[in-house]
Amino acid sequence: MYFEVSKEVFDKLPDFVIGVVAVQGIDNSKEVPAIEDMLDRYAEECRQYFEASGNKAKDDPCVTPYREAFRAIGINPNRYACSIEALMDRIAKGKGMPHINPAVDLGNAVSLRYRLPIGAHDMYTFLRPDGTGRGSEDAGIEIRAAGPDDHFRPFGAPEGEFDDPEPGEIVYVSGNEVRTRRWTWRQSEQGKMTDRTSAVFYPIDGFEGVNSDDVKKAMKEFTELVANYFARSGSRCTVATGFVDKDNPRFEF
Repeated sequence: MYFEVSKEVFDKLPDFVIGVVAVQGIDNSKEVPAIEDMLDRYAEECRQYFEASGNKAKDDPCVTPYREAFRAIGINPNRYACSIEALMDRIAKGKGMPHINPAVDLGNAVSLRYRLPIGAHDMYTFLRPDGTGRGSEDAGIEIRAAGPDDHFRPFGAPEGEFDDPEPGEIVYVSGNEVRTRRWTWRQSEQGKMTDRTSAVFYPIDGFEGVNSDDVKKAMKEFTELVANYFARSGSRCTVATGFVDKDNPRFEF
């Protein structure tokens, strides 16, 4: 499988970097109390931080680079918040964090700890660029400008109901299935984590010279946490990590 970022994206965001964590062989069907506790702990730390500072999530220094990047790629950050801003805003408003399943909870916990946007996609739903070969070895996911044949199915939407991206919108996409609209804004029904998920692709979005060190720390922590919690099910659990930037735009795993 592969992950690739188009030249067009790097032309607009030359300092953009993405840490990649690809995990296979997990058991996502059982509760993992330690992961739930970890998410609760980082959510509470985040709540206390905003309570003490009185700041809004959109004004936090860790969010500012993403708001500027949204503007650079033609997205209004006042209408569409990146995922880490949305998470922090929810917590700052006292809404807490729900427990969804271990794979999602782990991603949210690490996201809150390092204050980085982190997605979570079921790898066995990935397609080839021509839209075939779901879950095959040569399938993958890309960040590129949306085209006329790309479709986005919102969370909870029935089969065939779409909210398609605007032409040229920067998206995460597999084949012609858009997995995240407006870069890190909203993920789709396709590729979501379920109790049957056994392989997860976590992208960690950051910027060189801003928070790239935190991206690398988050990658390392993912590797350790997966070994601690998911490998205990008795299944063979493996982790592949990579670092994508303008000089290395493709990662195969």
